[in-house]
Amino acid sequence: MDKSIVYFTKEITSESLVRIFDALGKDLKGKVAVKISTGEKGGNNYLKPELIKDLVNKLNGTIVECNTAYGFKFGGKRDKSEEHLEVIKEHGFFDIAEVDLMDKDGEFEIPLEGGFHLDKDIVGKNLSNYDSMLVLSHFKGHAVGGFGGALKNVAIGVASSSGKAYIHSAGVTSDMYKVWDIQVNQDDFLESMADANKAVEEYLGKDNMVYINVANRLSVDCDCSTNPAEPEMADIGIFASIDPVAIDQASVDAVYDSADSGKKALIERMESRHGIHTIEAAYQLGLGNRSYELIDIDK
Repeated sequence: MDKSIVYFTKEITSESLVRIFDALGKDLKGKVAVKISTGEKGGNNYLKPELIKDLVNKLNGTIVECNTAYGFKFGGKRDKSEEHLEVIKEHGFFDIAEVDLMDKDGEFEIPLEGGFHLDKDIVGKNLSNYDSMLVLSHFKGHAVGGFGGALKNVAIGVASSSGKAYIHSAGVTSDMYKVWDIQVNQDDFLESMADANKAVEEYLGKDNMVYINVANRLSVDCDCSTNPAEPEMADIGIFASIDPVAIDQASVDAVYDSADSGKKALIERMESRHGIHTIEAAYQLGLGNRSYELIDIDK
């Protein structure tokens, strides 16, 4: 397989976000969903509205999210639609664009064949309203997945609360009140995230999805944390690709290749959760290429 192209810029501004999207040369057609994490109440590492506003508006995009599956168990305000919408409002996203909590009014199943563990993905009902998607991810650590980037943003982010439970349990249950009592092999969970990516990509169509990772505020903790650890390493930059496997691989590689001694904490988080296996599994499912050519748009 030929190498995939991943574009990169060290500059993290609203202007550079638009420039790196333009470098992709990709026209997102029809009604465009912009999948982000709007961040948990108490957290501060999510992508800020002022950073993403220009790109979202350029696409005439709708910011989309789904409810979580952990609030009752681990704290947080986003497993119930009304409270989740309040957090989104507090974080300023309604001020820049239309926002759609896709599972507010229900969910539907995407049948899946050829996955590792899942026979379906359960996603927010309103996903059916969109023709294309910009997966705009904050790349950082994650307490369960090791890291969060494009693959996690699609797998967990597009899933409804029930869908999140189904992925976390590797297909055992879709009940978010039971899932956290089930012991699941870590690699099975990571492979189930790859399964969910396959389902969403097949539903929307590979040609209708593009991916941007913003590697800033590189905490070991996800935007879903109510009290995330402060980053120990400096910002890296922005990556963009039409390949979700390549963009996450490039983002992980950039952490390892960094001269910043603060990378140690994030690397430990990724390795302790075997985070790279999500990329390995997605590659095995044919979702993209781990080999890539990095093109710096500033040169």
